Amino acid sequence: MSNSVTLPLWLVVLIGVLSVLAAIDRIVIPGFRWLMRRRLNRAIDELNTRLKLRIQPLKLAKRAALIDQLVFDPDVLDAVAQYARDNHVTREAAQERARRYAREIVPSFSTYAYFGIGARLARLLSTVLYRVRLGYMDEDALRTVDPDSAVIFVINHRSNMDYVLVTYMASTRTALSYAVGEWARVWLLQSIIRSMGAYFVRRDSSEPLYRRVLARYVQMAVAGGLAQAVFPEGGLTRDGRLREPKLGLISYMVSGFDPKGPRDAVFIPVGINYDRVLEDRIQTGLVGLEAKQRPATRFNPGIFLKHFLTHIALRLRGRWYRFGYACVSFGAPVSLRDYANARGVDFRMLDREARFAEVERLAKLLMDKVGTVVPVLPVALVATVLLDASAPLSALELKVRVSELIRRLTQAGAHVHIPRGDHDYAIEVGLRMVRLRHLAEENDGLFRAKDDEKLLLRYYANSIAHLLEEKPLAHAAE
Repeated sequence: MSNSVTLPLWLVVLIGVLSVLAAIDRIVIPGFRWLMRRRLNRAIDELNTRLKLRIQPLKLAKRAALIDQLVFDPDVLDAVAQYARDNHVTREAAQERARRYAREIVPSFSTYAYFGIGARLARLLSTVLYRVRLGYMDEDALRTVDPDSAVIFVINHRSNMDYVLVTYMASTRTALSYAVGEWARVWLLQSIIRSMGAYFVRRDSSEPLYRRVLARYVQMAVAGGLAQAVFPEGGLTRDGRLREPKLGLISYMVSGFDPKGPRDAVFIPVGINYDRVLEDRIQTGLVGLEAKQRPATRFNPGIFLKHFLTHIALRLRGRWYRFGYACVSFGAPVSLRDYANARGVDFRMLDREARFAEVERLAKLLMDKVGTVVPVLPVALVATVLLDASAPLSALELKVRVSELIRRLTQAGAHVHIPRGDHDYAIEVGLRMVRLRHLAEENDGLFRAKDDEKLLLRYYANSIAHLLEEKPLAHAAE
């Protein structure tokens, strides 16, 4: 037993390397995972003490587990079987297709990516480009929201900056999950967006299997209490007005809701407005065009660099004023449980036609409430007055008419943001922004809208046009 065994050096080295790898795999890595998981849980517990709406366990579940849960959901399995029959493929092929859709949709939320990177970048970008202000918030009503409710922020869609701005403004309250269009499904960007908790949506897909997988994920998110943000208009406004709501995501959210269940779903109306929308000329250029006539819009590095250098030059000369004000307002929450009980409906029990009618009614009510909290900003005020004027206005006439417009809007219940609480300063800021962009001209002390820029001025005036209508939007659907 004491005889020695001679081994080649290469074999000894190989055995040593394999032993080290086995030790790492069986001891070091599990220990490291346990340590990181413990630190992560402690960090989440600390976050939940500071957030108004807690991060729910579903948001922290492993992505692979969520994908499996979604793929083997009974409703999805029924859709898989139907897809296999309709398309004459094997059940395994249909199920693999469903899994591919699930992998595309399900996010991989990271608290560090969201709060450590995303929220900070959102704050930096928002405050560099705009003077960000909180317009209106119904604090008393928001305090009544159960922290364990599934909270859905319903937002008007004016700019792609909406995602950034709302993330920044809501970062002290919760971690939001967005439905993001296919435009963001590019290498690296989609991984970053997915780690922020967003999920991708093919907005024009009519395939029943895809729709069933998406619907079940959204219903799982609501049942799991995830805080979400949706843009019911489905796309950016082209003429500046609020658009009619599209019913897809809202229908998915409510169709599986149990009004007698343990968790409520609460919609919070959010109104956003800007003194300058980054995509305003692109959007107004699409007004009146059919889908097939719209030019393809792609990121152009040359144009981006040109604008970037122009703004740097303005900053160095002290003539850069950012892009004016960006303002966010939060309205009173709408409890889906209270709404369903008041209407005497259970969305799960309705047939397709009746459910569509009820979802449409709810969506219009929510968009009406969003409309009432859209902030009124200086550029919208000045644009409205310039367009309504039949002749050029002096500075004094402009101030008088804007002040009268503010009075009308205030009486109508609108939330007018007056910078520094000074009407004269608000008018000065709005007029300066309009003139810097060459939307208005001055001759002999008289101001008038430029004829070739009236479409863009109308875009900004339309952002508050619904607040000047005879019947306020808040009551239209009630």
